[in-house]
Amino acid sequence: MAAFSETEVQFWMTKAVSWGENTSCSTLLDTSRHLNGLRSFLQQLLQGLQQMSSTSEAMRTFRFVGQFLGRLCWNPCVIADERSQSLLLRCLNCLYSAEPLNAVERKANMWIKNLLCHLISEEEGSVAHAMVKHAGISPERYHMDALEKVVSLMTEEVIKSCDGSPNSSARCSNGNINTMSTACIPLVTCCQAAPLIGALLKHSIICATSCVDEEFIEEVSKAWVSKRLVMEEEAVVALYCHNPVCLEGAALSLLESVLSDPKTVSQNLDKYVNESLLPQASALHCHIFLTVNEIYRNVLMEIDENIAGRALIQVYTNCFLQRLTALKPQDRLPLRAFFPNLPPSLLGPLLTAASEVPRTAWLDHLGWIRRSLQRVVESEEEDGDARAYQAVFDAWFLLVQCGFWVDTAAELLVLAESENSEALLWLLTFFHHPTNRGHQRSQQTVVAKEAWVHIRMLFHGRPPLPRHLCAMKDLLSSCLSRNLILHLFLNFAVFSHGPVSFTTEIIDKVLIDAGVKQRALWILSAIDCRLNRTAVSLEDRVQSRLKMLRETLLAPCAETLP
Repeated sequence: MAAFSETEVQFWMTKAVSWGENTSCSTLLDTSRHLNGLRSFLQQLLQGLQQMSSTSEAMRTFRFVGQFLGRLCWNPCVIADERSQSLLLRCLNCLYSAEPLNAVERKANMWIKNLLCHLISEEEGSVAHAMVKHAGISPERYHMDALEKVVSLMTEEVIKSCDGSPNSSARCSNGNINTMSTACIPLVTCCQAAPLIGALLKHSIICATSCVDEEFIEEVSKAWVSKRLVMEEEAVVALYCHNPVCLEGAALSLLESVLSDPKTVSQNLDKYVNESLLPQASALHCHIFLTVNEIYRNVLMEIDENIAGRALIQVYTNCFLQRLTALKPQDRLPLRAFFPNLPPSLLGPLLTAASEVPRTAWLDHLGWIRRSLQRVVESEEEDGDARAYQAVFDAWFLLVQCGFWVDTAAELLVLAESENSEALLWLLTFFHHPTNRGHQRSQQTVVAKEAWVHIRMLFHGRPPLPRHLCAMKDLLSSCLSRNLILHLFLNFAVFSHGPVSFTTEIIDKVLIDAGVKQRALWILSAIDCRLNRTAVSLEDRVQSRLKMLRETLLAPCAETLP
């Protein structure tokens, strides 16, 4: 503990009294000459205060501390010196009691608050007023600099408070952390406070004894979800770990954006998903992935035919898998930890990226997936109990998450021979119609086959024959298999080899309804994300077609055939 001689204490007390608030040339010169010595004395005092267990003990040990620090806080020259100001603020921080136990500590807290108010006040006689008057600094600049310094000091204290060293003060780790988080509540939307907010959030994860104020967590959560706060990635991940309500809010906010602003979001869905930082947090913390998964599972049970919801789940899973793959092997959990209820026979082939399978083997790989899914479906039809139904739902949800393989099947159908189409069409049918309500699966398979034949004739013959155009309009206007047919149609539009102008003509004549166009944009977004994830260099033809399709779908309704 720092020990001061009577002579040393008397010397600096005399100086603090004689300097006072005087701004004469002689006083300023004397203050400047002694600043180095003052900093050294304040540093020793800080070290002593940091070892005290309470404010009461500090006041008994250093009886001069209140009067000494108080006088220095009124001196413009001392406050203007960055290092001296920093040491003063840190000393005051050590004297503040998070939970005052007696009248002395309550009075000290009030005194410290008054001192801080004095430091930021612009009234005549305040330090800020003196700084503006003598140093030519604008009030805005002074206050901004002061806030940044306080935030920097408090951030440093938070980082040090749980560094694992044996000298870490329990008082600092608990009481002061709670106090600092409480003090931060009015500042959660202030960009200058972001470093301190981030440090407090990370502290709550790495330190077992952390007691960050719950109201602070709630306010930060609201600010983050409403996009009024910008934080570094690590801080956001810590927030998601600490607050399940915020995690749920972020997942639902993303879903709300998808459903409420489809035109904007559908064009940059992967960007919106990555900006939420949910994939990054999910890759680092398994429980976050399982929580988000459960949220989207429950949502999908209510809106199972919603193309936008499915596209979001598929893109979120894609982004998550990319983040997980990018982690170092020692930091990465096995995939089984993230998908605990699924058989390896499904998990392996579905979670394998298309880029990891030779293009020539895609058809065989999809056949394997189809057979694995069929076994689950046949088991449900035989047993008919809740457990078998749950197994089918789990398998279908995984297929939705890994919808890039369904898109791959749709792509292969563009050039597939009739004998190879059955397995691919079964996959598309199961993806869009997982249940066999009213024993409609066979009927839906027939509709899918019929649609595939009409679409092939449309894109492989010129000009488009009216009977095929009319058949496509009728199929898209019916409730049965509408999304499946649209899925097939768009893959032909993207991957067929006909001229772009010919494809545009077909789209203008078939996709008339605004709702159908919006669903088409979501399907395109999922296709685009799948192609980006496969890391395959897209042909100029495919890139231009994707761009053309978006522009055509976003354009005002075109003339249609009578």
